[in-house]
Parts: sequence; C-alpha cells; structure tokens
Amino acid sequence: MTSMSRARVARRIAAGAAYGGGGLGLVGAAAMGLLLAEVQLAKRHVGNGTDNHVPVADGLYGHVYDAPGDPPLRLTMLGDSTAAGQGVHRSGQTPGALLASGLAAVAEQPVLLRNVAVPGARSDDLDRQVSLVTADPAQVPDVCVIMIGANDVTHRMPPTQSVRHLSAAVRRLRTAGAEVVVGTCPDLGTIEPVQQPLRWLARRASRQLAAAQTIGVVEQGGRTVSLGDLLGPEFEANPRELFGPDNYHPSAEGYATAAMAVLPTVCAVLGLWPAEEERPDVSRREGFLPVARAAAEAASEAGTEVTAAMPTGPRGPWALLKRRRRRRVTEPDPAPVQAPT
Repeated sequence: MTSMSRARVARRIAAGAAYGGGGLGLVGAAAMGLLLAEVQLAKRHVGNGTDNHVPVADGLYGHVYDAPGDPPLRLTMLGDSTAAGQGVHRSGQTPGALLASGLAAVAEQPVLLRNVAVPGARSDDLDRQVSLVTADPAQVPDVCVIMIGANDVTHRMPPTQSVRHLSAAVRRLRTAGAEVVVGTCPDLGTIEPVQQPLRWLARRASRQLAAAQTIGVVEQGGRTVSLGDLLGPEFEANPRELFGPDNYHPSAEGYATAAMAVLPTVCAVLGLWPAEEERPDVSRREGFLPVARAAAEAASEAGTEVTAAMPTGPRGPWALLKRRRRRRVTEPDPAPVQAPT
C-alpha cells in the first residue's frame, strides 16, 4: 500500500473515531478471522506467550541526581504487554525502566516511574488506566508514555473504536496537565510463527491502525513515535536476537531498541532535547506535512515522530515529522530505589 493510500485510510478511520462511526474495517472480516486464528495458533507454539507475569519496575531512577527540595520528574507507562515489559525477567530490562533511566541521565534529575500497563490490554482499557493515573491531582505525571494497539488488531476491535479510546485517553491526560507520547501499534507482520499471506494482512492492518492512531493523538495534543522497530524489519532480520524466549514479545535487546526510539521524543516534549534538534533537518527528510501524510509516512518507518505543527490549513491539520537521532539506552545499574507503597 502506498503512503497516499495509507493516508486516505487513516483519515477515514480517524474521522469515524471523531464522529462516532464504528464499522470501518482495516481488512475484510473473513481475512481478519483467519488472522486471529493464526495468531492464536502462533501463541500455542511459543513458550510463554500467555504468561502475564512482568517484573515490577516502579521506583526512583537516577537517585544520584537527588537534590533536597527538588522533586523528581514523574513518568508513567500505560498500555499493553509491551508497555508493561512482558517477556523479560529483570525490572531493569523493561521499557519503563529504560526510559526512566535515560530520562534521568538527560535531565540530570531523578525520575519516579509508575507503570499501570496490563498485558493483554486493548485500547478500551485505557479509560481505567487513565483513571488510576489521574486519581490524585497532586500526583499527575510530567509525561505519560502509552504503547497500545497490537491486541486491538488481533482481537478485531474496530479501528474507529480503537482510535476513539486512545484519543479520549490522550485528551484526559493532557487536560490533567501531563505530556503524552504514544508508541503506535507495532508491525505485527513480523511475528515469526505467523505465516504468509496472513503476515502481509497483519502488517497492513497494524500499519493502518498506527497511522490512524497518529492522527487521533496529534489532534489531542500528544506526540507519536512509530514502533515498527519493536516488531519491525530489525526484528525480522534478527528474530533470535530481538525476540524474547516466547518468539512473540521482545527480548531485553528488543525493548532497548524500542526505548531508544521513544526516549528522544520523551525528552523533547519536556524541553530537554537540544534546541537545534527541534528544527526540521531536510537531510533526514524531516518537515511539515498534512497530518494524514505525516501519519502514513511514520507508519512506514519506525522511530519517526509526529507532532502538531500549525493550525488547520486548506488541506487539513499539519504536523511536523521528525526522525530524531537516537541515543543508546542501557539497562539501569544499580537497581532503582523502590517507590513507597
């Protein structure tokens, strides 16, 4: 599918989400039924794909930067198993811990991490997760990172509903005062046990949803980062290295790759990235595009950021597309100081 075609589909899904539509499908219902059956079969062939245990990573990171009277930055993870860190065994290997550690190093300030993500969650669980995050107005995070969408595709949630739930979550978090970065739906076409032609259908469906998610998030004042690297070409080339033991969730190296893609945007949304990096770099094919075009471009290239840029013009809202230089994220060492219960 071309970038222009993906942009048109993303606009239709986002419009349906905004105006109450719910019937627009990513691919035919029969094809998606086959895809669901194939994914369920794949899960039976992997080692711990149904094990919902994840390491607890909540706590204070970067405590060496602690200064009396200076409160830590607050980072909260929301979403599904990828946000929770399912598939690894140590808390420091989860994406939340990696992001908290990286953010603390860039900000030279402690970061208090909280993770409310749940393995298996779909976008309709975000309302509950956001309620947990915003329950205490005095504890609203500085920045929230949401990773969601894969289970929406495999469980055939209508994409308009998926985008509507995500957009509402971003709106609530922004209204509460938190910055929001969304890692869009990863490329499900690279889950190793899924065979062709269903791999192609999975890739098409997940990329279309990722583009539509981008439109919805940007319209609510959030930023998106495409997570194709999470289950994308790099994983396809090195499945034994970048997939976890279950061949379904990322390995520690895979989560580090994803965190490395998201960290620059988390820093930028908090004003911590170098000022010169905020200007579009033509040599990296960055620039201003209609939001649907930017969303489609991002869905095709992992690690691409999209953020609102200017008011609506003749061709609709515009966005800034950036391909930020990535900085290596390593597992935190030593372990974080656990947050008080």
